Amino acid sequence: MTREDAGTRTSRHTPRPAPVFLRGVEETAYRELTAPDAWLPYSDTQPTLRALRARGLRIGIVSDFAWDLRVHLAHAGLEDLIDGCVISYEQGREKPDPQLFLKACADLGADPRATLMVGDNPVRDGAATACGLRAYILPAEHRTGDRGLAEVLRLVA
Repeated sequence: MTREDAGTRTSRHTPRPAPVFLRGVEETAYRELTAPDAWLPYSDTQPTLRALRARGLRIGIVSDFAWDLRVHLAHAGLEDLIDGCVISYEQGREKPDPQLFLKACADLGADPRATLMVGDNPVRDGAATACGLRAYILPAEHRTGDRGLAEVLRLVA
């Protein structure tokens, strides 16, 4: 659920009405959703990011969050492992808009043709291929344990 789902405009996108079960408690739901400890990284996130950093690779995030995900990164101790964030609400765009992926590459000083996009949505994240990036799409989400991110290390070897 995004802040837009809760019925509050955060970008140039048209807000969606709040789901029936949230009507009347949108602001409370938004505060809970955006609290620093509301999102926890998968157990393999930090080791994978550290290994990529040790290889000298720059790391960026392209996110459809409707709020600043940097608070979650800081809470999890990951902010120093990320070189840049392109977040939908700041750009007034949503994935699969290729401009988000191109901005992330430009911010990192990376050639899109030499960049790997790791995502979990074949349509939204896979759209990075339209602007020349390679894409690795993770399998369906598991709620606990490893996410399968260690496989990325083999891909960038």
